[in-house]
Amino acid sequence: MLSLLSFLSLLAIATSSSTNEQPRTFIVQVQHDSKPLIFPTHQQWYTSSLSSISPGTTPLLLHTYDTVFHGFSAKLSLTEVLKLQTLPHIIAVIPERVRHVHTTRSPQFLGLKTTDGAGLLKESDFGVGGVVVPYYLDAIAIGSFGAVDRGVFVSASAGNGGPGGLTVTNVAPWVTTVGAGTIDRDFPADVKLGNGKVVSGVSLYGGPGLAPGKMYPVVYSGSSGGGDEYSSSLCLDGSLDPKLVEGKIVLCDRGINSRAAKGDVVKKAGGVGMILANGAFDGEGLVADCHVLPATAVGASGGDEIRRYMSAASKSKSSPPTATIVFRGTRVNVRPAPVVASFSARGPNPESPEILKPDVIAPGLNILAAWPDKVGPSGIPSDRRKIEFNILSGTSMACPHVSGLAALLKAAHPEWSSAAIRSALMTTAYTVDNRGEEMIDESTGNVSTVLDYGAGHVHPQKAMHPGLIYDISSFDYMDFLCNSNYTLTNIQVVTRRRNADCSGAKRAGHAGNLNYPSLTVVFQQYGKHQMSTHFIRTVTNVGDANSVYKVTIRPPGGTSVTVQPEKLVFRRVGQKLNFLVRVETTAVKLAPGASSMKSGSIIWADGKHTVTSPVVVTMQQPL
Repeated sequence: MLSLLSFLSLLAIATSSSTNEQPRTFIVQVQHDSKPLIFPTHQQWYTSSLSSISPGTTPLLLHTYDTVFHGFSAKLSLTEVLKLQTLPHIIAVIPERVRHVHTTRSPQFLGLKTTDGAGLLKESDFGVGGVVVPYYLDAIAIGSFGAVDRGVFVSASAGNGGPGGLTVTNVAPWVTTVGAGTIDRDFPADVKLGNGKVVSGVSLYGGPGLAPGKMYPVVYSGSSGGGDEYSSSLCLDGSLDPKLVEGKIVLCDRGINSRAAKGDVVKKAGGVGMILANGAFDGEGLVADCHVLPATAVGASGGDEIRRYMSAASKSKSSPPTATIVFRGTRVNVRPAPVVASFSARGPNPESPEILKPDVIAPGLNILAAWPDKVGPSGIPSDRRKIEFNILSGTSMACPHVSGLAALLKAAHPEWSSAAIRSALMTTAYTVDNRGEEMIDESTGNVSTVLDYGAGHVHPQKAMHPGLIYDISSFDYMDFLCNSNYTLTNIQVVTRRRNADCSGAKRAGHAGNLNYPSLTVVFQQYGKHQMSTHFIRTVTNVGDANSVYKVTIRPPGGTSVTVQPEKLVFRRVGQKLNFLVRVETTAVKLAPGASSMKSGSIIWADGKHTVTSPVVVTMQQPL
């Protein structure tokens, strides 16, 4: 039966179209073993099903699925969708969601090299993962569960919706969700102003530079005095007056059109260079681009400084504003690094607040990636340059790093499950930079939090020998879905188990008791003064036999955290032991609808291995 949420989702798609009968693409999940013997193949069965809901004109069958997902995709009207849902072998009809891709120094930064010194990892593509929906409406969550159920490690990019909160995507607990951090390499291209001040910037422009030592007139497109100032300040196509910008450097605001496209607009208008200034939302986060003219990107504070200089100089007839761009090539051993990239999507988890997401961060800013030779490095149509590799940024640059690390861990430990691999990456991750200080947030320059980086930045060498791991089976994930108030039909859609059963979930108690390497609780205050909850965790010894682990507790501010027992004594490798974590806190004063997040950690150590789990406590004041 079509759930209310499914119906509303379909209705929203239908009403957004010019007509309710306009066909759209839907993914249809089918009970695979229900195929009648009269049909030689599943495809013939699917075609017959489509014919039955639309006599005379069979809807277009686009693709069939038979690996981690059984079913097909088809072009369907809303009426056809509703009819298809009534067929007994149809499990779910999911509206298609168009996914956008989220993306050499990074292997060296991670400490990974082949015997001849070459890097091991390559990444490609850049963009902005998505909107979070319930798992039974999320084709990636459904497909990835099937993969994990077969022992396949699945990692996914967290998305590029940062730095705002609640932006993380691909949040299913069976998926390893990866955010992006910087590495210790950048491409400085500084702005030198006519008053002698220098504003730091970054750029990948590799063509002929500006004349050495020459200062150029600089104009702010938003103050040209003619036309739409909003369009001109963003350097939109056709918005610049060549009479005002020819032979000058143009200051453009970062905004709705692509960064490289702004440079193309300036170039076509006769400008000799471009300064691309972040707005308040982008903060100080900088992405190096392969521009089509001499150009650089500066942070929000740098942009403000340039505007102030231009405003003051414009009032002086004797010394109008001038500037030049100085390209400094490649710089390594940059400090601080890693830094949480400003675009990296952040928690808390919008679908399952009991599960901390992202899980980890990995290198995702200015990463060497493969590039199609039919597309210029700037990505805009007028760029005729041809290259095989490009420097790209995004959480889709970070995700392949974790996929590569998972492959290395699986090769070293073929018996490990996907959950064990994720556990090793999380419990050995670090949260300090190469200065020995807490990682900062690129967008603000302030100290980052677990909602930004999850368990921390991956550490491959330590992940190879984590000591203890938190393992999770497919049945544990089913219990999690049960405790997340999913219906049996919802759970069947995700897990493809015909006889889904929630009777065992009562033993788990609540969704937060999934055996995850992080521990997260959300307290709804409702006027209560004392609140408490508990977590049960099971760790498996993958270190040394006859090892003893002692716990160190760093409770989140304003909370009391106790662990029982305080010592875990293992006699053999592979042995499993349980422990209980109790979290208690007192209600704090919050405005209606407001929340407060505090984090700490639980650390198990045997003198050789250190196993760290984040503990996150959020207090929410209901409206």
